[in-house]
Amino acid sequence: QLQLVQSGGGLVHAGGSLTLSCAASESLSDYYGVAWFRRAPGKEREGVSSMRNSDGATFYVDSVKGRFAISRDNAKKTVYLQMNSLRPEDTAVYYCAAGQHLGWLDYEYDYWGQGTQVTVSS
Repeated sequence: QLQLVQSGGGLVHAGGSLTLSCAASESLSDYYGVAWFRRAPGKEREGVSSMRNSDGATFYVDSVKGRFAISRDNAKKTVYLQMNSLRPEDTAVYYCAAGQHLGWLDYEYDYWGQGTQVTVSS
């Protein structure tokens, strides 16, 4: 049973950077993909970034391209989301996820972290 434990998050000013971590209890290579989602107040959960574990291919929603980077450390069984040039509209609860699919829909993922708040002030 895969467990994902998130850390990081917090409050930053616009233009700042923040890194989120998602530590897995098992090797993430056993799963097709990992992803980061976010849920802003009053909004549906939105896929932000994903990575195909087989080859490390990465994908980003248009709004974060060039600013966010998903990465992983296989030895630490941890996936990261490096967020740069943060904007107030990035404010949300961020979740890491893993599963045997890869896409922008939350139902494609079976395992989820607990979520962590990211707040970007003006």
